[in-house]
Amino acid sequence: TTNSIKKMNILVTGANGQLGNEIRLLAPSTSDHFLFTDVCEQEGVETTPLDITNLAEVQAMVAEHHIDLIINCAAYTNVDKAESDVELCERLNHHAVENLATAMKAVDGWLVHVSTDYVFGGDPYNTPCREDQTGTPTGVYGASKLRGEQAIARVGCHHLIFRTAWLYSRFGKNFVKTMLHLTATKRELKVVFDQCGTPTFAGDLAKALIDIIDQRKLEGNEGIYHYSNEGVTSWYDFTQMIACLAGNVSCRILPCYSSEYPSPVKRPAYSVLDKTKFKETFQLAVPYWIDSLQLCIRDLCTQ
Repeated sequence: TTNSIKKMNILVTGANGQLGNEIRLLAPSTSDHFLFTDVCEQEGVETTPLDITNLAEVQAMVAEHHIDLIINCAAYTNVDKAESDVELCERLNHHAVENLATAMKAVDGWLVHVSTDYVFGGDPYNTPCREDQTGTPTGVYGASKLRGEQAIARVGCHHLIFRTAWLYSRFGKNFVKTMLHLTATKRELKVVFDQCGTPTFAGDLAKALIDIIDQRKLEGNEGIYHYSNEGVTSWYDFTQMIACLAGNVSCRILPCYSSEYPSPVKRPAYSVLDKTKFKETFQLAVPYWIDSLQLCIRDLCTQ
């Protein structure tokens, strides 16, 4: 067999999160072998414990399982809490990422890393953010994610970095699930309308990553890519659409300004990602955000 179709050993970190769980669903349909890891166990699925903040532990795992590629879905993602939990956020989003890059560099393997639209936000944009734009994070979370990206470049392992945005799924805690609950139980709800971006179904991102790896589109395409669903909306409009698709019509949803909700961190007002590079490089279709939301809500409502 030629080298291009050699079966790969793939390690997934943060496998019990939204994206990790979506990758679990797709893994059996590929020709590669997957190892799902996380810091903690999760009922009903097999998870190998791994602390990515410990370099020796990562290297031992890579050696023991002959890992060719790591998909890093692990991250500290609580944007508000990060402002006071600086050390842990930095450890997970920056130093742990450096550990993964270091481990893969040593074996000449690949790191597929998931980053965020929050690396932007400091400048008032009104056009979609491109990959080569300078990061201007407004908070601890965004800054730590940007440092993680920079660590990968510094270490110099083979890598693909995918910045995504407004991730939701059938798994874990997320905006869609929260709003399904609130619009079903509250008479009135205020949601900010002055922050725009693109909701992204984690199942779509998982499929894109798996397709790229499965079709061996890694070689020659190293670098940073933007991936979110197509379109643009505000959190207010997103909520209206969630309620509409779920049939939660008795809740009155009102638009409000971010300034009406005191938060420890300034969030990006406009963080729509330009996906041109992704589409041209990988030739993969990107679903429209409402279409994917509809599918996800249908699953959630029939669970």
